[in-house]
Amino acid sequence: MYNDKLALIIAFLAILGYLLGMKFSARKFEAWPIHRLLLFGSGVVVGVQALAGPVAMHAHHSFVFHMIGHLLLGMLAPLLIALSRPITLLLRALPQKHGQTVSHLFRSMYARVLIHPVTAAVLNVGGLWVLYTTSLYEYMHQVNWVSFLVHVHVFAAGYLFTMAMLYTDPVPYRKSYFFRAFVFVGALAGHGILSKYLYANPPTGVEADAAKEGAVLMYYGGDLVDLILIVLLCGQWYRAAAPHHNLSAGKAAE
Repeated sequence: MYNDKLALIIAFLAILGYLLGMKFSARKFEAWPIHRLLLFGSGVVVGVQALAGPVAMHAHHSFVFHMIGHLLLGMLAPLLIALSRPITLLLRALPQKHGQTVSHLFRSMYARVLIHPVTAAVLNVGGLWVLYTTSLYEYMHQVNWVSFLVHVHVFAAGYLFTMAMLYTDPVPYRKSYFFRAFVFVGALAGHGILSKYLYANPPTGVEADAAKEGAVLMYYGGDLVDLILIVLLCGQWYRAAAPHHNLSAGKAAE
């Protein structure tokens, strides 16, 4: 119950903050694209379903609904929010002094480690292995604050992974497309293997049939969101390698 209210408050504050960011950004730059507001709002609404509403309510008793919440909060919501470029908006909206402080924070060694594709993949996929192969899954349904922290980690890890793959916002340094694609394939394998493992080895407190249904949903639902990520990453890679892009970069360097 408390998680529901807290999730709704956070969702409201997030959308309000984004709107304020658009307002202050417009004072110094051109208007922020409306489609990014729609992406951010959609991401928040999608993500909050895992903590409030019908999906969250049934997730306490149904592994299938829990997995729906996982896909929404840990994969789809991070993708939509990352595409809305909230960090870029924040940097545009803040006064110069505060914007420099935020930029320094994102260039810190801590940020470099977090946004590294390997770190992001381990936090994302590795966190799921810990959740479903230990007693943590059962425990999170017994203690509210543990449940909330698990959901926070699922979203944060999903967002970091999406950012590490697509670089939609400024990052301390950029790994090559080949390296990111290599890490992405490894993460896909880890997620797929976990799905198959859960099919045969239900988490603590989950019946075998429910585990099979949830594992199938995790496998195919995850593949669907990952397919979108693959298309976006390949699109970026193609544009970066296109002759006209290289020519423009060369002229800019001159």
